[in-house]
Formats: sequence, C-alpha cells, structure tokens
Amino acid sequence: MAELKHIPVMLKECVNALNVKSGGVYFDGTLGGGGHTREILLNSAPNGKVIATDLDDYAINRAKENLKEFGDRLTVVKSNFKDFTDIKSKLDIDGFDGILLDLGVSSFQLDDRSRGFSYLADNEKLDMRMDGNSLVSAETIVNGYKESDLKRIIAEYGEERFAANIARNIVEERKTRPITTVGQLNAIIEKSIPAKFKHDGHPSKRTFQAIRIEVNGELDGLYDTVIAMTRGLKKGGRIAILTFHSLEDRIVKQAFRELETDCICDKSLPVCVCGKKREAVIITRHPITAGEEEQTINPRAKSAKLRVAERV
Repeated sequence: MAELKHIPVMLKECVNALNVKSGGVYFDGTLGGGGHTREILLNSAPNGKVIATDLDDYAINRAKENLKEFGDRLTVVKSNFKDFTDIKSKLDIDGFDGILLDLGVSSFQLDDRSRGFSYLADNEKLDMRMDGNSLVSAETIVNGYKESDLKRIIAEYGEERFAANIARNIVEERKTRPITTVGQLNAIIEKSIPAKFKHDGHPSKRTFQAIRIEVNGELDGLYDTVIAMTRGLKKGGRIAILTFHSLEDRIVKQAFRELETDCICDKSLPVCVCGKKREAVIITRHPITAGEEEQTINPRAKSAKLRVAERV
C-alpha cells in the first residue's frame, strides 16, 4: 500500500487546550495518523508519556513506526477508547493529566478507497469498518437491515431528510441483486433525492456518514465514556474532544454540562440533600473552530468543533 497522508485537525489548539506539560501522563483515545500524539509527546518531553488507542491495524502499525523515536514514552493499545476504564486499570494509572479524542475519520481511512469509507470510490466494496476484524460492515447493513431500521439510522445519524426514499429504494434494489459496491449505493441515493435538493454537496454524504456510524457503533456509549474519562483525570487535568458532526457535539456538550452541574436540589431546601458535586468546569463556552487558513489547507477541518473541560 502506498503511504497515505493524514493532516491532524487543529493540532496546536488541541495541545494548547490540554496544557501539556513536561512529565505529564496523557491519553489519546484516537491515535489515527499519530499527529496529535506526536505533538503531545514533543510538548511533554523529556519524560512525559502517552497511552494511545485505536482499532485500525494500519493506523497502529504506521504510528508505531513513525513514533518509534519516543520509545517507551508511547504505549499503543489496540482497543476502543470506550474501554478507557479497563485500560486505565490494567496499566495501573491513578489519573491522567490530559485526555484527547479526535472523533473524525482519519484522512488515510478516507483516502484508501479500498476501505469503502468514501462515496467517491465507485468501484470499491462497501466496508467502512475501522476494525477489520469486525463482522459487521456497510455491506452487511445495507443488505441485511429491515427498511424501518435503514430509515431510522439514515434519518438519525445522517440527518437526511430523504431517508425514507433511500431506505425504500435500497430494499427494492437488493431484491434484484446484493448491493456490494460504493457505486451501487451512490446510484440508489442519487435517484432517491429530488434534483432541486442536490446542490448541497455530494448527495451520498449524509447516508454514508450514517452507515459508517452504525458500522462502528460510534455514538454507542459515548456519553458515559466522556463522563468516565473526565473522572479519570487528575485535579486540574483537561479533556479535549474534537467532533465533526452535530450528533457527537451534542453528546459531548451534554456530558460536560452534567459534569459541571452542582447541587440539583430544590432551591427552597435549606441544605443540599442530593449530594451532587461539580466535577469539572467547561473551558470552552463556545466550541473552538479551525481558522480560515487551516480550513483552506485541510477542508476536513471545516466541520470540526473542539470542546474542553477541566477536572476540579
């Protein structure tokens, strides 16, 4: 495979948000291309450590090679970042100085057309698995889900207004032959969306996003994971999360608000009886977004939002 390129989104903003310091211990739950991981390692020199997780074998092997100069300062674990609590326990880490999540799909996953993530790869098989060992692929979903379930995930995860049309046409098409390639699915989506609504980007964008989220369970347990990660920080430690669509951003925002909320008792009570205490403060009342220059250089940064909270 030719070397694929990855441009980390809001690199400086992420590292600055974490207040990376020499000797700190950090968790990068989405290793990906390793760009953020490298910057954290550089800024935590000479003895800072990073625990990084990913499910993608290509990403893991590539990062181990590209980051080998850091030796045992980097520990890479093949795992879902949602297994954070177990990983923290197994590595016997009391608390982290910072935690970073970049919830976007890596550039090299999109650019490797054989992975089936991109709607621009007409002749490639429908796949979209971040973990190549997973039994569920985009092809599995498109050919196996009931029409009602297809409509639900396309409407909910893709926020696609023509989800009903697309789901119905998928089911009709697969009666004739299995839907196995990106091009087949593109053609179905194309005919499902009225011409006057095809001006807002590629017509397949929302549906592909929805199927990818379903294949990889991207939203499952995210809220609880953000809560657990924040609680896994040292006092004063920060968690920074990059999201790329409104569903993820909403979940992160809600989790941060829950962590920041203090006593929820009726204000008429003379003393607190609920026992709820503020666990974090939100650093970013409004999410940080990429500057114009970065958006020009890296169009994938246009939809990115960075939210940050600090443990108290």
